[in-house]
Amino acid sequence: MKSRKSISILLMAIALSILLVGQVFAGNDGRRGTAGATELLIPVGSRGTALSGSINALVSGVEALHWNPAGIARSAPTEAMFSSLNYIADIKLNYFGVVANFGDLGAFALSMRSLDFGDIPITTVDNPEGTGGNFSPSYLTFALSYSHEFTDRIYGGVTAKLVTEKIVRSTASGYAFDVGVQYLSTTGIKLGVALKNLGFGMQYDGPDLEYFTTIPGQEQGARTRALRLPSAAFEFPSTLEIGVGYEYTVGDQHVLAVMGNFQNANFAGDQFSAGVEYTFEKMLFLRGGIMQSQNQDENIFGPTFGFGVNVPVGGANLGFDYAYRTTDFFNGSQWFTIKVGL
Repeated sequence: MKSRKSISILLMAIALSILLVGQVFAGNDGRRGTAGATELLIPVGSRGTALSGSINALVSGVEALHWNPAGIARSAPTEAMFSSLNYIADIKLNYFGVVANFGDLGAFALSMRSLDFGDIPITTVDNPEGTGGNFSPSYLTFALSYSHEFTDRIYGGVTAKLVTEKIVRSTASGYAFDVGVQYLSTTGIKLGVALKNLGFGMQYDGPDLEYFTTIPGQEQGARTRALRLPSAAFEFPSTLEIGVGYEYTVGDQHVLAVMGNFQNANFAGDQFSAGVEYTFEKMLFLRGGIMQSQNQDENIFGPTFGFGVNVPVGGANLGFDYAYRTTDFFNGSQWFTIKVGL
C-alpha cells in the first residue's frame, strides 16, 4: 500500500509538471534572448557544473539548492556551501547556501547569490569615451527552500526566490519558484524532475526612466515637466529538466556514477547533457561532462571537468571542489566551492 501511494505521488508530480509545461513553454525558438533575470541560469556549485548540469537525478544536500530542491532532504543534519565563479567578461558570481535537516520534519535552506559586474565606465552621447565616472549594477537573489522525504525512495522540494536587479537608479524585482521531485528505484536507477524559475516576471522602474519635456499646449516659456517612460515587462527564463542517473559500486572504495539530463526552456533551444563521476573512498572525486544544444552552432560553452576532495575534520566533513568549463571567444569559466557538513 505504501509503495502504491509513493508511486501515485510521483506520477501526480510528473503529471503536474507536464500540465505546467503547456503554460510555461508556449513560446518558440524565436523568443531567444528576450527573457530577463537570466543570471538565474548561471550554474553554481563545482560538482554539478563539472558534470555539465547532468546531476539533476543524483544531486543531494546543499548543492541541490540550484539543481533540484528535492535533493535537499538527502543532506547531513547541517550543511553549508560557498561557491565563487569567474565568469565570462570578468563577471563574478558569489553564492552561499546553508541547509538544516530536521529529519521527519523536512529540510529547510537559505541561499543567496550575487552577480558582480565590476566598475563600468559611464558614457553619454556627448562623451562616448566616458565621463570619468563609473557605475556597477547590483543583481541579488535570495531564496528559501524546503524539501521532504515522502518515503525512502521519493523526495520532493520547493524553492521560493526573491530576485532583485538595480542599475544606477532603475530597479526591478520579482518572485520565482523551483519545484523538484527525485525517485530512487530499487534497481539503483535514480530519476529527477525539476521545474525552475516559474514566476510572473519583472519590470524596471525608477528616476532614470524620466525625461523632461514641454507639454503640448503650454504657453511659451512654461517650465518643462518630468515624464516617466514605462519599461516593458519581461519573463523569467523558466526551464523543465528531466534527469536520470546510476551509481555502480566496486567494493568499498570505488564508485562510478553516470548520468544524463534533458532541459527544455521557454526562451532557448533544448539541451542534452551527460556526465561521469568517479569516487575513491568517498574522499577523492574526478568528474567530466558534455552538453549539446538544439542550436549547437550558437552554443559557446564546451566540455566541463573538475575534481573534488572531501576530508573528515573532527566531527565534520570539509570538502573542496573545482570545475572548469571551456568557452568560445572568452577565457574558460572556473568554479571554486567549499562545503562543510556536520
